[in-house]
Amino acid sequence: MNKGDLIEIAAKEADITKAAAGKALDAIVGAVVKSVAKGNPVTLVGFGTFKAAKRAARTGVNPKTGEKLKIAATTVPRFTAGTGFKTAVAGKKKVAKK
Repeated sequence: MNKGDLIEIAAKEADITKAAAGKALDAIVGAVVKSVAKGNPVTLVGFGTFKAAKRAARTGVNPKTGEKLKIAATTVPRFTAGTGFKTAVAGKKKVAKK
């Protein structure tokens, strides 16, 4: 599924236009990105949590030459799936439809 498919499904389920669904999706994604970039986690109960995580500096190896490389420390986005999402993917129960 891509962004276009998601917009189409959201428009149909919410009975709104595709343009409105696209704007809503862009607003939600933008809000999540801004919040996580500031270091604040975003939790969607039953779905999961988006947060920033620090990755320590480490030494890597170039697979082609075998040369050792220094990889700098950085902050990366992380997603942890919620219980409802995990159980739905595992096939243990159906996702509740509102």
